[in-house]
Amino acid sequence: MSPELGRLILVIGLVLVVVGGLAALGVRLPFGRLPGDIAIEGERGGVYIPIATMIVISIVLTVLFNLFLRR
Repeated sequence: MSPELGRLILVIGLVLVVVGGLAALGVRLPFGRLPGDIAIEGERGGVYIPIATMIVISIVLTVLFNLFLRR
């Protein structure tokens, strides 16, 4: 494994820890509830399916990985 890949994995892990810590503290993140996300509310609960949010995150991660891992 190259040192660059190791650093990238370390940074991704740190970002996940920070985001997870903020979520545990109840801080609302600036993404989610985009147009295209499905939210179904009923009497006994609800279901939230973040389709558009998952697509946006996938595109961002694809671009970042292509920028950093391309040789």
